[in-house]
Amino acid sequence: MSGRLFWFCVATIAYTYAGYPALLTILARLRPERPFPPLAELPMVTLLIAAYNEQNVIAAKLANSLALDYPRERLQILVAADGSNDATPEIVAGFADQGVELSYRPERAGKMAAILRALPQARGDIVVLSDANNFYSANALRALVAPFADPIVGAVSGAKVIARGDGALGDSEGLYWKYESYIKRQETRLGSCTGAVGEIMAVCRFLLDRPMPPEAGLMADDLFLAMHVLRQGYRVVYAPDARSVERVSSSTRDERERRARIVAQRFVMMRFSHKVLPWSNPLLVWQIVSHKYLRPLVPLAMIGALIANLAAVVRPSAHGGLARLAHPFNGIMLALQALFYALAWLGGRSEPRGRLGKVLYIPAFLVNGNRAALIGLYRFLTGRHTSLWRRVQRRDDERQASADVMYQPNG
Repeated sequence: MSGRLFWFCVATIAYTYAGYPALLTILARLRPERPFPPLAELPMVTLLIAAYNEQNVIAAKLANSLALDYPRERLQILVAADGSNDATPEIVAGFADQGVELSYRPERAGKMAAILRALPQARGDIVVLSDANNFYSANALRALVAPFADPIVGAVSGAKVIARGDGALGDSEGLYWKYESYIKRQETRLGSCTGAVGEIMAVCRFLLDRPMPPEAGLMADDLFLAMHVLRQGYRVVYAPDARSVERVSSSTRDERERRARIVAQRFVMMRFSHKVLPWSNPLLVWQIVSHKYLRPLVPLAMIGALIANLAAVVRPSAHGGLARLAHPFNGIMLALQALFYALAWLGGRSEPRGRLGKVLYIPAFLVNGNRAALIGLYRFLTGRHTSLWRRVQRRDDERQASADVMYQPNG
């Protein structure tokens, strides 16, 4: 029994991280890659920036937005700063003579609520959602709107890129987003992405005006909006040349807090799957379950594998070999798990230097990410999750970053 549980848990982990991308790649290769037709003209775009207490970076963000390679007469810059109790609204108001607009009220109801409240001010046919602490490459908006030449495209996700120079945590985070970039490429080729990057996501305005379930405010805005588009029969595609650059969280603890909040919101979406999933498209449902629903369950599989392995050592099977974790395979597998968690512990105590050190940090990154998932699950089960996010400090948060020099190629 312990052997079966062990291999079931291992298979779940392997399928989530490697099996799904492999199957996705095979299916995507069976479909010819079709380029998007050229746009007849550039659409009117509203760049909607969600900014909660971002006084340290909002000026640099607006400067970056005003410098984008997009016709100024076809670009509206709108900042949703609901709930900010620092100087963010005043700083944004200082850009009014450059055409920057502000949506603000003192009450705080969460990011999704701030976005929805600002929408009536949006004049663009395409609404581009962004955060305040990320910076776009100069061509980002042109690359982001290009796929809308296909009338069945309802949303486009750009690429999230982690800035260089943030140590092992930044390198691991950057590697993770390259992995995600690869998956999004394959999903786009197959038909649609199952999610988007919330800090660089473009959505057709008319789709945002359609009714949304009341639970939308409890879910992650990027994932919910992707589901909202897919459910209405439109595609969500990936534009890798539209790049958004940001710095990694200032510490592992801050990154864990950010991920825990996202995972709690993911479980909320899972709870209301009957309202948000595109049930008319079984292929997409399989993709969403494989890519978005299994990820938060990986820590449970990791715990299950460890418990099953310990049981196989305490009460070893007399026969069955590797399949039943009989001796000596029970000890070998336990030793491998112990080695993995030891490396994670060592990597978590300090940020290793050098290429080998960066590789050794990967177990710490994976364990920390799955630990955050457990925290998110706990908050969901105990009702302690909230749509109000705690602002996470980024490294060199006050630095006025430039997307032209900070990004590293993202897959």
